[in-house]
Formats: sequence, structure tokens, C-alpha cells
Amino acid sequence: MQNPTLKPEDLYPAVEIEAKRARFEQAIADYRKHFGDSAMENMRFFSVPGRTEISGNHTDHNRGKVLAASLSLDIIAVVEPIEIGKIVIKSEGFDENHVMLDYLEPVPHEKGTSEALIRGVAAGFVKSGYKVGGFKAYTTSDVLLGSGMSSSAAFEVMIGIILSALYNNGKVETSRIAKISQKAENDFFGKPSGLLDQMACATGGFIAIDFIDEGSPIINKVNAGINDFGHDLCIINTGSDHCGMTDEYAAITAEMRDVASFFGVDCLRKISRKDIVLNTNVLRKTYGDRALLRALHFYEENDRVDKLVHALESSDFEHFLTYIRQSGDSSFKYLQNIYSTGDVKCQPIAVALNAAEDALEGKGACRVHGGGFAGTVQAFVPHTMLKEFKFALERIFGVGSCYVLSVREHGATELTMDN
Repeated sequence: MQNPTLKPEDLYPAVEIEAKRARFEQAIADYRKHFGDSAMENMRFFSVPGRTEISGNHTDHNRGKVLAASLSLDIIAVVEPIEIGKIVIKSEGFDENHVMLDYLEPVPHEKGTSEALIRGVAAGFVKSGYKVGGFKAYTTSDVLLGSGMSSSAAFEVMIGIILSALYNNGKVETSRIAKISQKAENDFFGKPSGLLDQMACATGGFIAIDFIDEGSPIINKVNAGINDFGHDLCIINTGSDHCGMTDEYAAITAEMRDVASFFGVDCLRKISRKDIVLNTNVLRKTYGDRALLRALHFYEENDRVDKLVHALESSDFEHFLTYIRQSGDSSFKYLQNIYSTGDVKCQPIAVALNAAEDALEGKGACRVHGGGFAGTVQAFVPHTMLKEFKFALERIFGVGSCYVLSVREHGATELTMDN
């Protein structure tokens, strides 16, 4: 099935259309400034949203369950196909990336770079039997880097949606693009991420994902809107980012799988919480307390995803908020991804959580957002408390650090800029 081409009016809230069109016009001007003048009819336009994880913190890499949503913040691209087999991308504020398509294997010195992601996605397309070809693109993003909104996943999915549109008649399903993108991040970029980030960016809306079968995760749309319940979704940027945290993330995956290996399986989903509890002492001695606690977090978080989906679908927002608080509490106490053990004096996420809880006065909910260790905090704030909440958090982290967002119903897409 061909991916649809949307208009800005289909994608963005009505109050934002004028600003979004102006953003594309500026991107077109910057494209021409960087690459030279080009006719409007030769250009193609794309948008990929960032994502927010509602629950399922660090469960996907052990075939767990996740509730996530696409955000109104996005990365946009102005693109033009070229005849030579080369991808050239200029992202606002960054050096130009260029990757020749005649070699599509991992390059050791490219690990951790945008070139690795570009090469990896192109390689995934070829290995999956799809066509690839050259293009040049100018991108700009309001998805915060290192924020837990998955700027890298949005970038990967952007490469995929462009290759699908330009060289495969838009027929590569977004779920397939997400899987290719994850493989690129794992094998080329060198980050052992699960599939959550890419799938949420590619799909759009609220989605519940069950990764019990990694090759074919079960994806269900959840029909709900935060604003329907009198609350705003806020993301607080603490000013710290995820750069350099790869080892911390990898340790979570490794420790959970170490515990699973004790039972002769490769992931926690293949055993039960009871198995862990009955073997607590030997697991502590073999792998340490943190690995045990992280494994226990997995099962409790997995159960919460089902509870959260049910709460949303039944419009039971009070229980939804309760489960969000429980999820955040488990991440802090058991998963332990609130601050890096390499610098225990630096704990901006914990500071933000304390400030958010104080400002909410027992209402709403807040929790660590995304991968953790640095970056952002997520909060569900009653409409009536939003002004005071923003003031309290921005007093600490700076003006503009508290983003009031909406859930975007469409994932990765091509746009037409016709009026």
C-alpha cells in the first residue's frame, strides 16, 4: 500500500499552519542557499515526528510492551533526487553529510555519526529487496537533540521515507522502515536500541506495541487524546542530553539479558516474574542487585502498559495518572535510569521531578521521559495549573524549557505544499 501524501492542513493544528508553512518556506530558501537554485517542481517535502514514551520504559529490548505516541515536534526535509548514487544531507546547524551508495557495509570510523545512520538505512533497503538512489536534502528539526524524543530515530525514519517515496513509489510500509532504521542504529551506528523509538516516529498517534515477536511486533492504535481529559502534555528540557550515554543504555539491556540467561533464555519475556522472585538470592550473588531490580522493573512495567491502555480506552484518566506515577517510581527505584553513575553529582532529571511534583501539588503526574540518565521529564498537567507549572519549571531550567505539546495522529509522511 502506498504511503499517502498529506497537506500541512492534514498534519498540523489549524493555529500552527501559518507558522509551519513559513518554516517550510525558510527551509526551501536554505536549501537553495546551500545547494544552489532549484525549481519548486523538482522539490519533495517530508515530515517525521518525534515521539514520547508513555509507559514501557526500557522493556522493548526484552520483547516487552510499550505505550507511546508521536509528538507535534518534527523533523522536516526539502529533498531533490539526483542521478548519481550519493546521499547528501545538510541539517541546519550541522556539517554536511554525504554517503556513496556503492558501499553499504558498516564502516568502523563512522560509528556514532549521521553517516552511519544514512548508510545503514540504505543498506537495509537493499537487503530487503528495495531500490535506493541518490538525493540531496536540507533538514531542520524542532525535535530536541538528546531529549528522549528520539531525534536520531526520526532522522533514520526520514531517510527511509525519502527512499520509499523517491525510488519505491512510496510503497515501503512505515513499520518496515522502522525495522530497517533500528537495524541501522544497532549495526552501523553502534547503539543497541529497541524498536520503540523508530516505530513510534514512523506510525503516528497513540500506539500500543507488543514486541513478543521482534520480527512482527503487534501494533494497535489507541483512540484517546490527552486534552480530552483536561490535561496538557508537557516535556521539560533539563538542558542535559543523552550524548555519551550509550554505555548506560547498553548496561540495562545487558543486565536484563544476563538475568534471562540464568534460565537458559535470551530475554525476560520468556520467563515469569515468579521465576525471578523464587531465585532472588542466587541472582543477587551471580549478577548483582541492580540486575535483579531491573528485571523486576520489566515485569511490573509490562503489566502497567495493559492497564494504561485500558484506562485510556475506558476514559478512566484518574487511573491513567496513577499508573504514570507508578511507572516513574519504578524507573527511579528499580530501573535506575535517572542519573549516570559516572557523575552522581549531576542529577537534573531528579531535580526536575522534584520541582514538577511540588508544582503539581498531588495532581497530574510526572516521570522520567525516554531513555533517562539525562534529557527530559514528562508531565501531565491540569489545564488550570499550566501557567504556574511552566513558571515553576522554567524558573529552574530556563525560559522555553517547558514544552506544551500535542499528540500527532500521522507518522512519517510526504507532504505537498500546494495551496
